[in-house]
Amino acid sequence: MTQRVVLATHNEHKVHELQQILGEADLGLEIVSMAAFPEVGEIPETEVTFAGNARLKAEHVAMRTSLPALADDSGLAVEVLGGSPGIFSARWSGLHEGTDLPRAEKDRRNLQLLLDQLADVPDEHRRAAFRCAAVLAIPGGTTVTSEGEVPGVIVREPVGDNGFGYDPIFVPDGDTRTLAQYTDVEKNAISHRGRALRAMVPLLREHLTPHAG
Repeated sequence: MTQRVVLATHNEHKVHELQQILGEADLGLEIVSMAAFPEVGEIPETEVTFAGNARLKAEHVAMRTSLPALADDSGLAVEVLGGSPGIFSARWSGLHEGTDLPRAEKDRRNLQLLLDQLADVPDEHRRAAFRCAAVLAIPGGTTVTSEGEVPGVIVREPVGDNGFGYDPIFVPDGDTRTLAQYTDVEKNAISHRGRALRAMVPLLREHLTPHAG
């Protein structure tokens, strides 16, 4: 019987990205989203680190579904802002998950506020990094964590129409394109979430696949 793993998110962009990355690893796992478990509901992110929020979500979903759960928390850390937006990246403009606006509009407002805050910051001081922590929680108490990061700079205007969130204003080191100009395959290969999940693959094999050990 194939082991099911629940992705602890309602964000369909993120579900698609996670399923692509984990699918490439050929783990023999059935990856399902939170859409299959509407009774679980939203999970308040009350921790103060990416790893803390990811662990909170994964453990809650594992407990409610009695299945292994994989959660991540990620965001953009801008050096000149002391690491902000950080864990507040998805609600930087004050719009929380329950706000009755399309996600694209929330993303646009978050992005525009950040650009406004950096308007007078010289190019050489616009360093930033996307960071991600992923946590696998197994019913019974076992949790394991992996992390990923991609450094880069914040540009002055949005460019590109792929991706989501702050992708249109973030250029990874070594490139001239924003993440919103990457294809899904290109982005998965270098993204913070991609790196965190690839680091999670051996842990998934160790803890969940039948041939582990």
